[in-house]
Amino acid sequence: MSVSVAVLGASGYAGGELVRLLDEHPAFDLVYLGAHRRAGDVLGSVHPHLTGGERVLGPSSPDDVPDTDVVFLALPHGASAEIGHPLAERGTVVVDLGSDFRLDTPARYRHAYGSDHPFPDELGRWVYGLPELVDVAGRRRVAAPGCYPTAVLLALVPLLRAGLVAPGGVVADCLSGVSGAGRKLSEDLLFGAVDEGVRAYGVATHRHRPEIEMGIGLTVGEERPVTFTPHLVPMQRGLAATVTAPAAEGADTAAVRRALDEAYARRPFVEVIDRPPQTRWVVGSNRALVTAVVDEHTGRIVALAAIDNLLKGAAGQAVQCANLAVGLPEETGLPMAGWMP
Repeated sequence: MSVSVAVLGASGYAGGELVRLLDEHPAFDLVYLGAHRRAGDVLGSVHPHLTGGERVLGPSSPDDVPDTDVVFLALPHGASAEIGHPLAERGTVVVDLGSDFRLDTPARYRHAYGSDHPFPDELGRWVYGLPELVDVAGRRRVAAPGCYPTAVLLALVPLLRAGLVAPGGVVADCLSGVSGAGRKLSEDLLFGAVDEGVRAYGVATHRHRPEIEMGIGLTVGEERPVTFTPHLVPMQRGLAATVTAPAAEGADTAAVRRALDEAYARRPFVEVIDRPPQTRWVVGSNRALVTAVVDEHTGRIVALAAIDNLLKGAAGQAVQCANLAVGLPEETGLPMAGWMP
């Protein structure tokens, strides 16, 4: 089986990870690389660590993209909407790593991003690409989740589905490496601004909160209010989520672990462990490590997850979705092991 694929936004961090994964994929044939602003440059000028550096980056306009079986969009926010719609209308499988098609209604999109979506009728047509919780097999429009929602939902949703969480709000405190901000020049992301410090950002306003709340409603059938606080930490990659929620009567640590075990027993990329996961254990892989305990003192569940924000939180999950969309096993061509130290 040979599946022709294109990557638009190949010059960014997630785009580079896509190229790396697709070059090694046994069934995908990477035939076109597009760039947002680096069209005309060679791949090696933006990703010198990759082989095939002589390949030229082309434009990202749909008119310039050849007919392929799958197109991955790794573009800045706002750029996918104009491109993804016409590509999907061709009948191509389109997997968008960006945020343009993740949200399900124009009102939720406006709340998250402060503007109207250019194709409001497209919202709701794109499946939310979190394969462990949503069926994406055979779908042709896939909106891959954000990295923070991926970790939070993987840790929390099985507990909600099992009835182990009492009514009330959810608190999600998350930490991510600098690569989660993308490959843009910004003063607050310079080495001197990031090194030796940790800072919260987007407090009570981050766009991933509406996405997390939507994801809960989509996968559980009932939304919960979420207090979401992301933190930037001085490391390149990796993401840790600590999610707390009120425990239902009778819920204990054995019950919450059992719910996670049952939810992910047949999912190759999510492993339930008996200790708090560390980001170093997943960096370089498409795995997610999850666990949960019940704090008997406060009566709250503490659920934890760790992922690589550029793999399970971006490029790896996109390839996982594409595998399922074209009928391949979801683990095809994806790394199960990371690297240490």
